[in-house]
Amino acid sequence: MYNVPSQAGRRFIITGSNSGTGREATRRLAAAGAHILMAVRTPTKGEDARREILAESPTADLEVRKLDLADLGSVRAFAASVLADRKPVDVLVNNAGVMAPPKRFTTADGFELQLGSNFLGPFALTMLLLPRILESSRPRVATMSSFVANFGRIDFDDLQREHNYQPYTAYGQSKLADMLFAERLARIATERGWSLLSTVAHPGYTRTNLQSAGANLGREGALKPPVRRTIVPSQEVTQGAEPLLFAAADPAVEQGGYYGPSRAFGLIGSTKKTSLPRSARRVGVSGKLWAVAEELTGTSLPPR
Repeated sequence: MYNVPSQAGRRFIITGSNSGTGREATRRLAAAGAHILMAVRTPTKGEDARREILAESPTADLEVRKLDLADLGSVRAFAASVLADRKPVDVLVNNAGVMAPPKRFTTADGFELQLGSNFLGPFALTMLLLPRILESSRPRVATMSSFVANFGRIDFDDLQREHNYQPYTAYGQSKLADMLFAERLARIATERGWSLLSTVAHPGYTRTNLQSAGANLGREGALKPPVRRTIVPSQEVTQGAEPLLFAAADPAVEQGGYYGPSRAFGLIGSTKKTSLPRSARRVGVSGKLWAVAEELTGTSLPPR
């Protein structure tokens, strides 16, 4: 198991920290001494997770605040509350997301749900918080992508999937967008001489509620997972959260580094630095996507 180095005195924001990889990352970073602001859509679930973590680590420094990445009004309100704290943010962990709803849903702002929740919301959050993040002596933004991003494509002609919605096609696009965002932020930080590190991770095939939560959106009754055998290897969240933990906290990470599992074609195993798919190395695409994100969210980089 990956041993998280001491994070004493470091202040983290982790989105989606009440369940799955976000909760596991919160648990282990708190045990390593971090102060963590748990950014969650449903505060009662966040408080439940906070109590469970405190039962295991009584000295954990945890605070719950509401954040709905599918609502730019909520993103702005959350960011305003963080800026009002007048405390540096050392690490922003863009972890929360939604996966493969069976039909097309939209966010409060009219974006396709996966593009809005997985990419545009985190993009806006990062832009709004960058002034505070850059106050840290060792600032970092770690973004969770997905192995599915390897098969993603940014369709600028139908970015919102209004004409051809396919659950996993839309999901792959949103997670490739995360990867392009993280890589472009790394380049911008280098060009501007910022000490900011921008990293990206993927959890391989990790068993969490992500797979079922999205698939059950809009259904009257929750689908029961089919009883079947599969040859596709998978892993528990304790292992699956480790690439994100490494990207968020390890001193050995590289600018723009992409981290994921090391075995079974990147589905399971210990963490390693891995190669970006060709689709994530297209500077022209990332620049165009960044401009679209700025326009859609009304957010942009702080002045030089």
